[in-house]
Amino acid sequence: MHVPRDTAARDQAAAGNWRRVALLSAGLAAGGVFAGSQDALIGSARAQTAPAATAASPSMADLIKQHEQELEAARAQQKSAAEQQDKLRADLAAIGADRSKLNQELIDVAGKVRTVETRISDAEARLRPLDARETEIRSSLEQRRDEIGEVLAALQRAGRRAPPALLVRPEDALESLRTAILLGAVVPELRTRAERLATDLGELIAVRQRIAAERDVLAADRSKLTADQTRLAALVEERQRQQSAVEKDIEAERGRALTLSRQVDSLQGLIAKMEQDLKSAAKAAAVAGQKGAPAAPGGKPNLAALKDPGRLSPAVAFASAKGMLPLPVNGTKIRDFGRPDGVGGVERGISLATRPGAQITTPCDGWVVYAGPFRSYGQLLILNAGGGYHVLIAGMERISVNIGQFVLTGEPVATMGSTSRVASIIAANASQPVLYVEFRKDGTPIDPGPWWAATEGEKVRG
Repeated sequence: MHVPRDTAARDQAAAGNWRRVALLSAGLAAGGVFAGSQDALIGSARAQTAPAATAASPSMADLIKQHEQELEAARAQQKSAAEQQDKLRADLAAIGADRSKLNQELIDVAGKVRTVETRISDAEARLRPLDARETEIRSSLEQRRDEIGEVLAALQRAGRRAPPALLVRPEDALESLRTAILLGAVVPELRTRAERLATDLGELIAVRQRIAAERDVLAADRSKLTADQTRLAALVEERQRQQSAVEKDIEAERGRALTLSRQVDSLQGLIAKMEQDLKSAAKAAAVAGQKGAPAAPGGKPNLAALKDPGRLSPAVAFASAKGMLPLPVNGTKIRDFGRPDGVGGVERGISLATRPGAQITTPCDGWVVYAGPFRSYGQLLILNAGGGYHVLIAGMERISVNIGQFVLTGEPVATMGSTSRVASIIAANASQPVLYVEFRKDGTPIDPGPWWAATEGEKVRG
C-alpha cells in the first residue's frame, strides 16, 4: 500500500500538535493557560487528524490536469517501449550469427534478472514487518479513539476556565486553590496520555516514511526486471531461431520425444529411451560420452575454459565441479535429499520454493536429452552433463531449449509459473511455485549437496 506524501505530512503535523498539547498540559499544572491559544491548538489537532473525507473535493480543472498528466505518462511509456524494441533489434543485428556473443549476452542478462529477483525478494521481506507494524499502530490508535477524544475534551474544558485571580475574596481564593489542586492531580495524567499518543503518531510517520522509501526502491527494481526480461526473451528467441535453422527437424523430434515418453513410466526408463531411440538425444549422449569429462590438469578444474562462451562441450568435468555449481533458481529449500517424502519413501532430489515467473538457468554445462512434459513431474528438463551424470529439473511452466542443444552454465533454459506443477508438491499444498532438482550418476539418484557453491564467489561462471 503506497502512502501518499500528503497523508504522511498530515500525520507528522498531527504528531507535532500532540507534542504541543503535552507541553501545554505541563503549563496547566503551573495553574494558568491561554484559552484562545489552546482552543486554536485543539482545533488544529482535530483538523490534522480528521479523515480525508473532510478535504475539499478536487475541481474539474484539477481532474482535467490529472488526466492530461496520465496521458502524457502513457505516451512517454509507449515511446520508451518503442525505443527499447529498436535497440533490441539493433543489438541482435550486431550479434548476428556469432554464437559466442549471443551466449555471453544470454548469460549476462539472465544473471542480471536473477540479481534483480533477489533484490525484489529482499525488499518484500523488509516490507512485511513494516506493513505489520503500521497495521498494529493504526489499530492501536483506532482502539484508543475514545481516549483521544477524552484528552482533547479535558484540555478544551481546562483551557476555557479563566486563570485564578490573586486579589479576591477569601472564599474565591479557596476555590482557586481547590481548582489548582485538582488540575495538579489531573494534568500529569493528561500529559502522560498525550505524550504516549504523540509517540505512537511519530512512530507511525517514521514507519510510513520507511515503507514509502522501500516501495520506491521496489518499483525501480520491478521496472528494471521488466526491461531485463524483455531483453532476455528477445535473446532466447534469437537463440532458438538460430538453433532451428541448424536443426531442420526439431518439431518432428519434439513430437517423437513425447511419443516415446508415454511408453515409459520411470525417469531412468525415460533417459534410456531418449538416448537410445531419439536421434537428437542419442547424438547428444554420444558427444557427451566422448567430451563429457575434460582432463583436469594437476587434478584441478580448468576454470579458464569457463570464460569461453563459444564452447561446445563442458569446460569442467562434472565430477570435478563439487562446491562450484550455482542453484538453478533463486528460492528457499523446502525439501532436501534423503529426507522422508511423506509417502513412505525418501526424497531423491531437492525442492526449491521460488517466486512466480522466476528465471531458471542451467547449473552446469550439458546436452539437453529431454525437454517436455512427463508424468507427474509437469515440464521436465534433462541434461546429460557427461561422465555418466544427468541433471533433472522439473516444475517449470515453460522450457525454452530443444532436445540435442548444448547449454552453458548460467544460460536461461526455462521460467516458473505461478503455481506448483509437480504432483507431489501439489499434494503437499505448496502455496508458491516449486522447482525440483535431481542429480543422477549412472542412473542412480545422488545427493546434489556437495556440488552446490556455498558463496557467490565460488560459483562457476559461463
